[in-house]
Amino acid sequence: MAEPRVPNLEEMDEQEAHRFLLELFSSLSAEVEYELRHQDYVMEMPQSGERIRGREKMREFQEAYPIPPSIQLRRVLVKEGLWVVEGINDYGEGQVFDVVLLLELRDGKMWRDRRYYAEPFEAPGWRAQWVERMEP
Repeated sequence: MAEPRVPNLEEMDEQEAHRFLLELFSSLSAEVEYELRHQDYVMEMPQSGERIRGREKMREFQEAYPIPPSIQLRRVLVKEGLWVVEGINDYGEGQVFDVVLLLELRDGKMWRDRRYYAEPFEAPGWRAQWVERMEP
């Protein structure tokens, strides 16, 4: 049986990558994402000190997740085998994080995936004279 046809991620420009990720994030699927990952895939989350090695383990991790988070895409930057993805992860029950993904590509697939999460915080008043407020 032939492996399902998946797009070559390294051939996408920023607009194509943005559209692709919008669609991917709209219905998170462990099976679909599995096919997009390189055989030697590694995902790291430095804040928690966790690493998942291998696309099979990542699929098992996703399938075990009680309720998949929603991901709102802000922007995508593409540069020679690297996607920088900025978004908002909502895990429900008030757990909302800004997230940056550094996706390294190899052989047209996701090879290294490093995720940085930041919780929103109230800005100190002393710096108000130099900044403008942004809407989340």
